[in-house]
Amino acid sequence: MESKNQTDTVEFILLGLSEDPELQNTIFGLFLSMYLVTVLGNLLIILAIMSDSHLHTPMYFFLCNLSFTDISFISTTIPRMMVNIQRQSKTISYTGCLTQVCFALVFVGLENFLLAAMAYDRYVAICHPLRYTVIMNPRLCVLLILFSFSISIMDALLQSLMVLRLSFRTDLEIPHFFCELAQIINLACSDTLINNIWLYFVTSIVGGITILGIIYSYIKIFSSVLRMSSSGGKYKDFSTCGSHLYVVSLFYGTGFGVYISSAVTDSPRKTGVASVMYTVVPPMINPFNYSLRNRDMKAALKKLITPLL
Repeated sequence: MESKNQTDTVEFILLGLSEDPELQNTIFGLFLSMYLVTVLGNLLIILAIMSDSHLHTPMYFFLCNLSFTDISFISTTIPRMMVNIQRQSKTISYTGCLTQVCFALVFVGLENFLLAAMAYDRYVAICHPLRYTVIMNPRLCVLLILFSFSISIMDALLQSLMVLRLSFRTDLEIPHFFCELAQIINLACSDTLINNIWLYFVTSIVGGITILGIIYSYIKIFSSVLRMSSSGGKYKDFSTCGSHLYVVSLFYGTGFGVYISSAVTDSPRKTGVASVMYTVVPPMINPFNYSLRNRDMKAALKKLITPLL
C-alpha cells in the first residue's frame, strides 16, 4: 500500500483490550467504574486540601497537584475508549491520536517530577526539620510545579511535532486502548531513527534523574531516621513517607513491569492489557492510599463530607 503524507487521510485503529463483542459491555462498565472512582477520589483529595487550612503545607500542595495530574492523565485515555465502545468503532483520527499522545506525555512527565518533588519535601522535613519552612517556602514550591509543567509541555510538544515528519499508511492498527507514542512510531513507514533516539534519550534522562533523586532522598531519610534514639520518632517519620513510597513503587513498578512484559512477550495485545496497570490502576489507588494512611487527610475528608450527609 502506498504511503501517504496527507495526515487527514490517516486513521488509526485502536484494537482495545478484546475483540470479543460479548465482552465490550463488561469492559465498558468496568472502565466506567474505575474512571468515576478515580475522578471522584482525586477530586475529594483536592477539595479536602483546599478547604482545610491545616493542610496548606508543601506536602499537601504537591499531593493536590498529583491528584489533578491523575485526573487529567486518566481523562486523556479512558473516555475515548468508552466512546469507541458505545459507537462500536475503533478508529481515531490522526489529529485525535496525536493530541492524545501529547496530553498523555505532559501528564506522565508531570507525575514523574511531582513524585521527585514530594520525595525532596520529605527529605527536607526529616533531615532538616528546623530549616523546613525556610527551604520549602511557597515560592520554591510554585517554581518546582512551573518548572515541571514547562519541561513536560516542551517535551510533549517536541515529541508530537517529530511525529509529523513521519509517513503512515491508512488504517493502521494500534494494539492498545489508547494512542501510545512508541506504538505510533513503530507503525510509521518512513525512517524513525531520530524519533526512537529522542524517545529513549528523554525517557532515560527524565526518568533517570527523577528516580535517582527519589532514591537519594530516601537513602538520606533512612540514614537520618535510623540514627534517632526514639522509636516513636522513627515510626512517625517512616509513616509520613509510607504513602509516598507506595505511590512511587506502584507508578514505577507497573511501568517497568509493562516494559519487561513487552520485551519478553510476542503478543502486543497482552502488552496492551498490561498497560492498564500503569495508566489506570495507580491514579485509582492513590486517593485510597493517601486518605486511609494519613490521619490528617481522614480528618479533612470527614469534615468535608459530613455536611453533605
